[in-house]
Amino acid sequence: MKPSESTVVLGSRSRSLGRVLASSLIVLLGAASVSVPFSGLVSCAGPGLEISSVAPTDDPLVEIVSADPRIRVRTVYATADNFVGEVLYPVSRTFIRSSAMERLSRVQDRLEAQGLGLLVFDAYRPWSVTKRMWDVVGDPDFVADPSKGSRHNRGMAVDCALVNAEGRPLPMPTAFDAFVPEARSDAALAVPELAKNRDLLIEAMAAEGFRVLSSEWWHFDADGWETKGLLNVPLETLP
Repeated sequence: MKPSESTVVLGSRSRSLGRVLASSLIVLLGAASVSVPFSGLVSCAGPGLEISSVAPTDDPLVEIVSADPRIRVRTVYATADNFVGEVLYPVSRTFIRSSAMERLSRVQDRLEAQGLGLLVFDAYRPWSVTKRMWDVVGDPDFVADPSKGSRHNRGMAVDCALVNAEGRPLPMPTAFDAFVPEARSDAALAVPELAKNRDLLIEAMAAEGFRVLSSEWWHFDADGWETKGLLNVPLETLP
């Protein structure tokens, strides 16, 4: 995909891999398999890996639009317009840990001083959705291996882009979730404006403790993510 062909962040997912058969919430590792129900604390594939389906009370998940209405949200996975080609979230709501939300609001403050703002595509992601994505893609550069868990599953990662003061998306290197070389956070781009907007986003996020993923310019991990547990709390059960 050429940069000039994907400068609109909300563009169509023509690269959709289509629909595949639904899979059970089973992680296979060698000869062992453990199912993950939506209750309690369970062991999972990786050695020592635990996933909770109980909403955390310490550093809880908060809804972004409620915590800071200035931040625009488009919950991509609540629609079929995504790389899986099906609705992955039953509700159009986007959550993140409270500590990361505080940082995200400070990023918005920084951007507003420049006449810009944030557009969020995804943040907390239930483990079962990561498993579904892995079944379709299976590429660790773009989807976390469910046997290890994702920083999205911890509620400490956010996928985002930039908008102007009127809320219109700025041109970025690729569409969201474009699995192409130009999606790298350090990719050489032929269009200077795309590199400028990408770097501006990365700098604003870094100033508040968010680190960009090398393979995805839109993905940022909040510092301290490793101290938070993996979650498989259904979005529709969150307050």
